[in-house]
Amino acid sequence: MEIREKMKVAISIGDLNGVGIEIALKSHEKIKQWIKPVYCINEKMLKKAAKLFNYKIPEDFEIFEIEGDFEIKPGTVDADAGKYSFESFMTAVNLAKEKKVNAITTLPINKESWAKASIKYKGHTEVLRDVFKKDAIMMLGCEKMYVALFTEHIPLKEVAERVKKDRLIKFFIDFYNSTNFHKVGVLGLNPHAGDGGVLGEEEIKEILPAIKEANKIINKDFYYGPLVPDTAFSSGKGRFIAMYHDQGLAPLKALYFDESINVSLNLPILRTSVDHGTAFDIAYKGIANTKSYENAIKYILNHQKLT
Repeated sequence: MEIREKMKVAISIGDLNGVGIEIALKSHEKIKQWIKPVYCINEKMLKKAAKLFNYKIPEDFEIFEIEGDFEIKPGTVDADAGKYSFESFMTAVNLAKEKKVNAITTLPINKESWAKASIKYKGHTEVLRDVFKKDAIMMLGCEKMYVALFTEHIPLKEVAERVKKDRLIKFFIDFYNSTNFHKVGVLGLNPHAGDGGVLGEEEIKEILPAIKEANKIINKDFYYGPLVPDTAFSSGKGRFIAMYHDQGLAPLKALYFDESINVSLNLPILRTSVDHGTAFDIAYKGIANTKSYENAIKYILNHQKLT
């Protein structure tokens, strides 16, 4: 994959008790051919991590020093690791804000470790919304299929009250302006997409009117639906908006778990991420899959070509 000038990408290192650092080290030789990575970690913690799975640190492994020194405990929920992963992420964000890097890619954090470290956020996307005061959109997937989430990390019982026409229209317009897609399917909220109102009226009263209004504003038939959720993914391809987290991510991860990525849209910076967790069960065993991370970097390259 050839480009005229390599983009500089800040890599937030994730939870050091998980697989993130292994993925970064193992992928370095490959991704440095595509971009110039800058890893947000200090030398002391990098050496500790590499020693744990007997890996030689590449000589050109450029780091941006993040203060911190603690014991790495593979596979453990830990406040020190949570705090360090948050500071690594915030450093990457600030480097992007200051235009010292072109984009950021994040390795996995552990939400429970963040909570133990008294970090008020549930994840990366919530932080980005607060930092930039923008409605960041969470989109996950791969080239074959992308799924954006209208609601994310909220209890299922709260989803229906969020599915309102005005909110949907704003989301649809923001999403349209953040992608280069041609057609996007919108999932219904209820089984059978409400079955004409028999199983719920959100499709009739909120979702369909929002689709029509958004298409009118965009001046093209960009959105279609509401689609019946249990059959929408049967072809294994397409671009979709799901009303809630598991509605979109359960089928996506069943089909494309190893290759999917996470992208934050509707922000002044470009952020991509792996679409998997810290995988504590295999941490420092040398068997972590690097495909999602590599695809997250490739998305940045493709974005550069489109802009």
